[in-house]
Amino acid sequence: MRWNGGRRGGNIEDRRGLGPVAGGVGIGGLVLAAIGYFVFGIDPSTTLSAVDAVGGGGQAQQEGARGTPADREAQFVDVIETSTSDVWGQVFKASNRSYDPPAGVVIYDRATGTGCGMGQSAMGPFYCPQDRKIYLDLSFWEELSGRFGAQGEAARAYVIAHEVAHHVQNLTGQMDKAKQFGAKGVDSGSVRLELQADCYAGVWAARASEASGGQVALDPKDIEDGLKAAAAVGDDALQKQSQGRVMPDAFTHGTSEQRMRWFRAGVQNGDPAACDTFGASRL
Repeated sequence: MRWNGGRRGGNIEDRRGLGPVAGGVGIGGLVLAAIGYFVFGIDPSTTLSAVDAVGGGGQAQQEGARGTPADREAQFVDVIETSTSDVWGQVFKASNRSYDPPAGVVIYDRATGTGCGMGQSAMGPFYCPQDRKIYLDLSFWEELSGRFGAQGEAARAYVIAHEVAHHVQNLTGQMDKAKQFGAKGVDSGSVRLELQADCYAGVWAARASEASGGQVALDPKDIEDGLKAAAAVGDDALQKQSQGRVMPDAFTHGTSEQRMRWFRAGVQNGDPAACDTFGASRL
């Protein structure tokens, strides 16, 4: 994947080495434990134990250094987030709107306080609509390649673009629309929201080269890596891996097939209008 010459916007907050502020597990910890279970197949007791061990429950968090980090891994995150801002800036401008990027991408280790509760590395990357920030422990890349078998930088870029897509949904009211549906299940608002985010990630992949003047670009092999990453985190795949069986009533993100199909739709069309999962007759 081409990205080394890409623009770095410095919208990174580096909290690595900063522990979370002490406090109880709290409601935020409980919510994030549930997310860890339903999204990544993690036993909630494991998450809660880790949250309790580091001490936190959505309390105030010391802010990290803001700007462009010095290490290559963090610079990759910076370039990809900046690229998504370039793409979505163009998309919004075409509709006579102004795009407001996320309040930052927080890079942390182990655990950190967020506007949504205590973030913990075992839960993987996530977007918090309350503070409009994306949270990422870079150790997740090892999990992505080792546990989920999604190799390559394009797979990582897909993850970042997917989380940025949640920010876009927050700005456009799609998150509120999801509340009209159920919280779990094959036709739930959560599944529709996540599949749309996959499609939006595909829109970014399709438009990244043009928006960056060719400095950030994905070739067909990179797209395949992105598709593999989408498939690896399908509800059915994660449930089989963690529990040995598939429970459609507990779906929150969609199947591997669905996630791949909607990501591909975004890539092929390059148009957010092709990502209307809320109006689609077939998810």
